[in-house]
Amino acid sequence: MSENPGSAQGDAAAIAAMREQCARMKQQLARVIVGQDKVIEEVLIAVFSRGHALLVGVPGVAKTLLISTISRALDLSFKRIQFTPDLMPSDITGTDVLEEDHTTGRRAFRFVKGPIFANMVLADEINRTPPKTQAALLEAMQEHRVTVGGENYALPEPFFVLATQNPIEQEGTYPLPEAQLDRFLFNIIVDYPAKEEESAIIRQVTGPQSAAVEKVLDAAQVLQMQELVRRVPVAEHVIDFARDLVRATRPSQPEAPDFVREMVAWGAGPRAGISLITAAKTRAAIHGRTHATTMDVAAVAYPVLRHRVLTTFNAEAAGVKSETVIARLLERLRPSENLDV
Repeated sequence: MSENPGSAQGDAAAIAAMREQCARMKQQLARVIVGQDKVIEEVLIAVFSRGHALLVGVPGVAKTLLISTISRALDLSFKRIQFTPDLMPSDITGTDVLEEDHTTGRRAFRFVKGPIFANMVLADEINRTPPKTQAALLEAMQEHRVTVGGENYALPEPFFVLATQNPIEQEGTYPLPEAQLDRFLFNIIVDYPAKEEESAIIRQVTGPQSAAVEKVLDAAQVLQMQELVRRVPVAEHVIDFARDLVRATRPSQPEAPDFVREMVAWGAGPRAGISLITAAKTRAAIHGRTHATTMDVAAVAYPVLRHRVLTTFNAEAAGVKSETVIARLLERLRPSENLDV
């Protein structure tokens, strides 16, 4: 991506190229996905941040189509796992199979890889499967490898898990514990399309042909962009802003305002601050800027914090959600740079 990677000039040129390639990515995705611009950008931020994402939305809002289309534009291997109550960990990770060599008559175990061995894995309705199977997936997410029969098997790089959940049908589900939700960089809300967008969706899907998506990047380029993002500089006051935002979500901290003490049962942990800065760096690079700002942190605050801030029962009964708490905290802390990006 750059003639002299790591130098200031080389990284600036690489960031400019990254902005152009991300713009091309969005153009390709727009051929298939109508609207959902914010969702697309948040998924791309998660990908280039080396993070996993949880997509929450009602059926039919193109969650699966979005992920499969992104994998085609990035030229990455893609696997979809439909989570069900009878799914076992070996159905995801793979298993050892006993085979016989017909020439020698000897028997030996051979590892058969499961669907987790792909660059981009769609875990569809992750809350439909028991905790034991969820844990197998989350271990792979954290370690980028699986262990079967005492042997470790590395997963292909880059590796991303994008899990979906249906927020309206919770009967017979196994909600992810908060400690496991914390493994996801983003919690992305996929909402209903706008009126005009819904007309375009109906017209496109019922039309004679489906649009083709061209390859924009490949796995090696994605890995280069991930390394580039890590080199994006962040000023101390931006790190302090992210730190203060996270600490203000914790009702036990002296920095927490009164409304947090009343509405929040459990605040975000240190991983949230790391996620805020990492995602802010990626957002800055996607927009062609060579440094991250507090506005970048504020822009990624909702997907980073909404699954890490747990409201009290009284707050839930009053209709107060984690987004309400995040909005009030951002209004209170007020990011300093007024950049229209």
